[in-house]
Order: sequence, then C-alpha cells, then structure tokens
Amino acid sequence: MEFGAKGQKKPKPIDVFKNVKGRYTGLIKALTTDVEELYKQCDPEKENLSLYGLPNEQWEVNLPAEDSPPGLPEPVLGINFAREGMEQKEWLSFVAYHSDSWLLAIAFYAGARFGFGKAERKKLFDMINDLPSIHEVVIGVPETQQKEKPTVPNQSKNKSKPNASKRASEPQGMLTKLQQKYEDDDDEEDDEEEEDKEDEEEWGIEMDVEEEGGETLCGVCEGKYAKDEFWICCDHCETWFHGQCVKITAATAEYIKQYKCPPCSSKRSRSHFTEY
Repeated sequence: MEFGAKGQKKPKPIDVFKNVKGRYTGLIKALTTDVEELYKQCDPEKENLSLYGLPNEQWEVNLPAEDSPPGLPEPVLGINFAREGMEQKEWLSFVAYHSDSWLLAIAFYAGARFGFGKAERKKLFDMINDLPSIHEVVIGVPETQQKEKPTVPNQSKNKSKPNASKRASEPQGMLTKLQQKYEDDDDEEDDEEEEDKEDEEEWGIEMDVEEEGGETLCGVCEGKYAKDEFWICCDHCETWFHGQCVKITAATAEYIKQYKCPPCSSKRSRSHFTEY
C-alpha cells in the first residue's frame, strides 16, 4: 500500500500499522536470516546506500530516492560506509536502531498526512509499541533484563563475605598475568612492525605521516589538516585520515567505538586466516 494513492480511501490506523509491520518484518529478515546477503550488498566501495523495508515484508538495499522532497521519510544514508571500521555485530546494531527510527518516522508522517486525531495516533502507536523493537530482535535483549528486578530486604545483611582468603591471593595472580601479557605484547609489537611495512606498500598509506614542522598529514592523500574538514584517527596505528579519504562521515564516527583504518582492518583479517 502506497500512502496517498489516487482513489484510495483515507487510511485508518490499522492500515498504517499493516504497512509499517510489513516493512518491520522485511527489515528483521535483512538483519537476521539474510544478514550475509545484506553484508555483501553493503559494499563500502559503492555510493551512499540505504536499507529499505518494503510493505510486502521484503527488503532492499538501494540508493536514496531522487525525488526532492521524497514521498516518504528516507532511512539513514550511507550504511555501507558505516560498515567499514565496525565489527559486524556493532554495525548490525547501528542499522537496527536507525531502522526503528525510520519506521516511527513513517508512522508519524502518515498520522500527520491523514489527519489522525489524538485517539487515532494513540491507537497506532500502541499497536507499534506492542512489537519488540528491531534492535531488540537483532541484538537479542532478554525479556528478563527489561523487567525491574524485585528487591529483597536485608539480603545483603544476611550474607557473609565469600571467599575472603581467595580474594587475598588474587593480586599476586593478576600481577603474574599482567607480566605475561606485557611480554606477549612486546612480541606482538615486533610482528606488527613487519606487518605495518607490508600494509604501507599494499595500501599506499604512510603510517603516522607528519611534516618536519610537526604538522599532521592525512595517511592517504598526505594533505594538511584544516579546521573545516572532518578527520578521524585509527585507534590501532594512530594515523590520522581525512574522513572522505576513508569514507567515514562525522555522523558515522559517533557510532564507532574503535576505528580501524583499511590497512589495520586488512591486517586483522590476515591474522584470522593464519590462525585457522
């Protein structure tokens, strides 16, 4: 059902809900059972792409609508660029809550366009709210975590402190583990230096590029830093890049906990292959 089609009667809240639920089902399918196909279609080398849920419970990855303004609210743009530098689960979470926002935007749009009153809007959003969010379905939030845990009075007073002697011996064990970790890290750093040299040759990127005067340069184009441009730093090799050179926008960067540049991401992939 396309909203506002000629000859169509004014939709009721249930009609809008069916449209939204069809899109909802398609989006869940994309982010769960069809996730490998979705990941493949969201190639960072392509133009800005969006994930669309369709009323017939299907989904598609496509370019944004050319109409300006569009007939319906548009989903988040550039999900294929966001895929770069994110772990798959983190990226799916990112797409999921943007998809939730998009469906609510469609519902608000329909409610306003068709003049829904307070009672009709409440009926529509009550039906939507009875569904778990896409984010909850994709990430798998247990229902027990959504409920408040009952409080048990005086529970802490009746409990004795467990394993006090065990805790006293823990610091020594932790120090031993830390010492071993630092020794392992030293060995890994030697290996990483060799890999960094390979990455520089493979990607044409000079790691930690700086001018003699201490001015930071982009690791891809070696352009100078400018205040009006967005830059991002790799948390692994600490090299700075123009956002456009690595296809990361400022909006996308807000959702990336730890950014890894293309050569560092490639290096990680190679290490996974050698492990198996």
